Amino acid sequence: MAKTKTEKITSIEEEIRQLENRRRQLVQEQKAQERRDRTKRLCRRMGLFESMLPDTITLTDEQFKTFLEQTVAAEHSRRILDELTAQNAATAAVKGAEPAAQSDPHPAAKAAHTAQESREDGDADVDAAQG
Repeated sequence: MAKTKTEKITSIEEEIRQLENRRRQLVQEQKAQERRDRTKRLCRRMGLFESMLPDTITLTDEQFKTFLEQTVAAEHSRRILDELTAQNAATAAVKGAEPAAQSDPHPAAKAAHTAQESREDGDADVDAAQG
């Protein structure tokens, strides 16, 4: 039985709606998986961190933040992080994975860089006030 052009258009429009709904559903599932992966990674890493430095457990959130900012921004820490990041980039290049330039940089690296810039800006402000 031959369909009229109107029926074909309606059928195609319905298929488009179904595909758009399926796409939205897949995007939601992907975001949910990314959140689960992030939560798992954060819990695993902080557990490791606390097991290595149990004294940090008693710190307030502000004290812990200060500790991390000063530790991560230290030149030695930056060198270690840069070396590890370079190793990951080299491994990814060898395996033919997504190039490091396209992947999201580590938040810790951003935080360390930002913390270091903030301290440098603060030092500049102090120097200006004293000078």
